[in-house]
Amino acid sequence: MNQADIDQLRTVSLFTECDQAQLARIAEAATSADVAASHVLAERGQPGSGMFVILEGSVEVDVPGLDPIELGPGDFFGELSLLTESDRLARVRALTPVRCLAIGRAAFHELINEEPRIALAMLPVLARRLAAVETR
Repeated sequence: MNQADIDQLRTVSLFTECDQAQLARIAEAATSADVAASHVLAERGQPGSGMFVILEGSVEVDVPGLDPIELGPGDFFGELSLLTESDRLARVRALTPVRCLAIGRAAFHELINEEPRIALAMLPVLARRLAAVETR
């Protein structure tokens, strides 16, 4: 993980309350991935194994009953799978080639066990996101 990726993590709303050391630790826990256009990153009904942070490109998030939304650099998805054992709620497909960071469940749990302040920093962002989904 390079400094540019760490700096980009700072722009992700989920991590805006994290300090430089926490961002570096998040970057260490993540794996960089390049995905081709049309590739499905998450499939509704499948077990969630982690979350993704988009660094470059865009994806479409399709939740049944709602209009699809497009996410791009600085956006994230799959975070609920880190906190629950529930299946994926949406299908997420790359609209363009995508460069992203993937954080798996085991790496995330290790991360928050070592740095619980990261989880505390994430909670207000997650709560706002869930409230926004409820009003859609």
